[in-house]
Amino acid sequence: MQTEFTRALGIDVPLICGAMYPCSNPELVAAVSAAGGIGIIQPLSLTYVHGYDFRDGLRHIRSLTKKPVGLNLIIERSSKKYLERARQWLDIALEERIEFFVTALGDPRWVVEKARRNGAIVYHDVTNRRHAQKAFDAGVDGFICVNDRAGGHAGSLPAEQLLEAIAPFGKPMICAGGIGRPEDFATALGMGYAGCQLGTRFIATRECSAPEDYKQAILRADADDIVLTEKISGVPVSVIRTPWIEKTGTHAAPLARWMLRGRKTKHWMRSLYALQSVWKLKRSATRGMSHRDFYQAGKSVAGIDEVLPVADVVRRLAGAGEILS
Repeated sequence: MQTEFTRALGIDVPLICGAMYPCSNPELVAAVSAAGGIGIIQPLSLTYVHGYDFRDGLRHIRSLTKKPVGLNLIIERSSKKYLERARQWLDIALEERIEFFVTALGDPRWVVEKARRNGAIVYHDVTNRRHAQKAFDAGVDGFICVNDRAGGHAGSLPAEQLLEAIAPFGKPMICAGGIGRPEDFATALGMGYAGCQLGTRFIATRECSAPEDYKQAILRADADDIVLTEKISGVPVSVIRTPWIEKTGTHAAPLARWMLRGRKTKHWMRSLYALQSVWKLKRSATRGMSHRDFYQAGKSVAGIDEVLPVADVVRRLAGAGEILS
């Protein structure tokens, strides 16, 4: 199952467990890496939800597996305080010998420059060619291509169209979105992707600490149950349709919509949404879900029908890929 991606990272299966707030608990991250893929650490999940000092949390994950793990850094400039924290996380991660980083939302140049000096690799989340061009100019090593079937902040393009748009940059591309079954994994590799990033499939695993009702909601859902809501972060986020989502709607209120259109006010509104969502998601992760909570998930729910150990998920996906190769 070797691809340009696996060879660069020294892993066995071209498979990423994407960073998820609040679902990226240390045991899940480590289990994916131990099984042959690579788990990605989400810093706020590690520190704010699961209560670790950041450096101690990295060392704890290292105690669970000696295989490579990665770190996600959201680098949007709208919050100076958060960006400074991200810089500290990067420094600590490099000191702790993390060698793979996934950046999102901002200009990754400063991450690339520091990572490269330390021999680390940086991939950037992209949803279209314009974002890929900026990341390419910043010197990233590859792209996480977030398509229209992804959970969380989904893209707007199908996987095939996204591949066609970004392939000319000549960098390895990871398919992110819609991968729930071994056949989906094999299809993405067959298209020309160097690997796949999964999130929703790994929530429905035994090692994930997400509440059981969240996992059961994923098992019950079909692709048509995934809707986009603006009420989590101010930009569309993929969630499972529930009675609460239907009652409250998915569009921002008129005042919020007006603020989200403004060049300066959009950052204030997004920050307000983020504060509400971070608290709400932490509560659901630690105390269980309520009828007013939301379940982030992608359209890969259509291929998920049981809660499995991480090793079984990875083994089944890898088996399909080996048949393809």
